[in-house]
Amino acid sequence: MWNWFRRLLGKAGSDGARLRPIRLLRARYDAAATTEDNRRHWANADGLSANAANSPEVRRVLRNRARYEVANNSYARGIVSTLANDVIGTGPRLQMLTPDAGTNRFVEREFVRWSQAVRLAEKLRTMRVARAEDGEAFGILTNNERLATPVTLDVKLVEADQVTTPNLTFDLPNAIDGIVFDAFGNPAEYHVLRYHPGDARALVDGTIDRLPARAVLHYFRCDRPGQNRGIPDITPALPLFAQLRRFTLAVLAAAETAADFAGILYTDAPANGEAESVEPMDTIELEKRALLTMPGGWKMSQLQAEQPATTYAEFKREILNEIARCLDMPYNVAACNSSSYNYASGRLDHQVYYKSIRVEQAHLGLTVLDRVFAAWLDEAVLIEGYLPDSLRTLDADLSHQWMWDGNDHVDPQKEANAQSTRLTNHTTTLAHEYARQGRDWEAELRQRAKELELMAELGLIVVAVAPSSAHDTEVADEIPEESADDA
Repeated sequence: MWNWFRRLLGKAGSDGARLRPIRLLRARYDAAATTEDNRRHWANADGLSANAANSPEVRRVLRNRARYEVANNSYARGIVSTLANDVIGTGPRLQMLTPDAGTNRFVEREFVRWSQAVRLAEKLRTMRVARAEDGEAFGILTNNERLATPVTLDVKLVEADQVTTPNLTFDLPNAIDGIVFDAFGNPAEYHVLRYHPGDARALVDGTIDRLPARAVLHYFRCDRPGQNRGIPDITPALPLFAQLRRFTLAVLAAAETAADFAGILYTDAPANGEAESVEPMDTIELEKRALLTMPGGWKMSQLQAEQPATTYAEFKREILNEIARCLDMPYNVAACNSSSYNYASGRLDHQVYYKSIRVEQAHLGLTVLDRVFAAWLDEAVLIEGYLPDSLRTLDADLSHQWMWDGNDHVDPQKEANAQSTRLTNHTTTLAHEYARQGRDWEAELRQRAKELELMAELGLIVVAVAPSSAHDTEVADEIPEESADDA
C-alpha cells in the first residue's frame, strides 16, 4: 500500500525508476468563465434564494412597472386581455362524476346558479390578469348575506399589495412577507391589510387581518423550489415593451421632423461665390399653387422622408414575437394579425399555445376551483334538506371535473369529418368529443332527444347527412367553378 501511494506521488518505485506524476484534470464550462467580454452581461447574476430574490421591494417595483406598461401599451393590454380570455373563457363548468345521475344534475345546476350570482367567471379572469401584471392574485372566501342563493359563500379579491407584514422580524423564521407557514411548509396564516397601501385610508387605518389559510386562495406560478410569492408573468418582457414604445416614438419623431420642412435652399457656388446673400435659417413663405423664384444662385430641394424604414415592421414583429414567447403565445395571437401565416403554420403555432392553456386550466382547477367547490359543499351541507342524502355523509363520492370552453376549429368541415371517423372506429367517445367543446355530453344528448321527440311530434323529417370523405373534398376542390355550375 505504501509503495502504491509513493508511486502515485511520483516517488521512485521499487526498481528505482522515477514515475511521471499524475496530473488532476479540471473540467471547465465556457458559460462559467468570466471574461472581459461577458463581465457586464453577468454582472447582476446572484445566488439569492427564491424568496430573497422576490423580496417585497423587488415585487413592488415589478408590479408597478408591469401595471404601468399594461395601462399605457396597447400591445401589452391586448396580450394580457387575450390571455385571460383564452384561459378562462366564459368560465369553468362543473361536471359531477358520481354514480347517481340525479345528484349530479342537481349539484351542477345549483353550483352554476351560485357561480353566476357571485360572478365567478369574471373574478377568475381578473385573477388571471392580476397574475400576469402583479405575479399573483388572492381571493378571500367570505360570507355575503345579500346573495340570492341558498349558499352565501362569496369570493373577495384583493391585490398582492395588501398581503404583507409591515412589521415582519427575524423572530418568525417560518414566515415571509404576508404568509406564515407551519412546520411542514404549508401556509397556515395570511396577513392582509384592511386597506390597500395606495389608498388614503391606509394612512389612518393600517390594521392587519390575520386570516387562516383555509379562507385564502393564493394563485401564482411557482418557478423555483421554495418560492412562496409570485412575480409578474410579463417580467422578462418589460424591457422589450419599453424598447418597442421607444422605437415607435423615435420613428414617429423622425417622420414628423422631416415633414416639418417643406424644403431646403442650397447653392453649388463656392464660398463668397456669385450667389445672392441669404440669411442662414431664413424662411420663405410658400403659397398653394404658386410659382416661386429663388434667390440667384440658390436651389430648393425637398427633404426625403426616410422613416419609417423598411425594417420598421420587421423589428416590431420580432420584438413582439420575443415578448409573447415568455407567455407561450404565438405571434399572430399577440399581434392579432395572421396576415403572414398560412393555415398549416397557424395551426402548428396554436398547438403549443393550447397545450399551455390546458396546463394553466389544470393548475387553476387545483389551486382555486377545487377549494372553492369544497367550501361551497361545506356550507351547502349545513343547509337542512338542501343537498341530496348521498352527499351528506363523510364517505360521499365527490368525484368531479372542470370543463372549459372549447377551441373553435378553423375548418369545421374537416374537424367534423375527423370526429366522425374517430367515433366510427371507436378511438374516442362522445364524452371526450363534447368535453373538447366544453360541453356536458349527458346534457347535450338529453337536449338532442327532446329536439328529436318534438320534431317527430311536429312531423318534421330528420335527414342524416353523412360527412364527406377527404377524397370527395379534394375532388370537389379540384372541380372548376364553371364545371360545378354545369353539373
